[in-house]
Amino acid sequence: MKTNQIPQDDSSLSKKDLKELCYAVDENGNYTTALSSGWEPKSVALNGSMQLIQQRVQNARQMVANGQVSPIVYFMEKNKMDLPILASYVSMWKWRVKRHFKPSVFTKLNDKILKKYADVFDISTEELKNFKG
Repeated sequence: MKTNQIPQDDSSLSKKDLKELCYAVDENGNYTTALSSGWEPKSVALNGSMQLIQQRVQNARQMVANGQVSPIVYFMEKNKMDLPILASYVSMWKWRVKRHFKPSVFTKLNDKILKKYADVFDISTEELKNFKG
């Protein structure tokens, strides 16, 4: 695409004064870079993804409130993580982290393990322990 054809539509990026770097062809036929504030198809996809993430966070919050899962699940979803990512951040096996998703196991975790999770989620250990959904 040519430099003057780079989309400049309103998007989630433009609301935060962020610009996306794109490659384009200038008047001389040379590749160059230019900034784009977004384009409609990307905005639709991004907004759909964000709605899905918010739904997953709300579902996790409700499951914590119902006593079905531990607060680790909520904070994992809130921080846009999945099991393999979280396991790597806390330096534990996936099966062990998944086991910590059970409320009965979570309540027995020591402060050292809880601190690992709290540090990854950028919250206090107390906030993690006391989260009720």
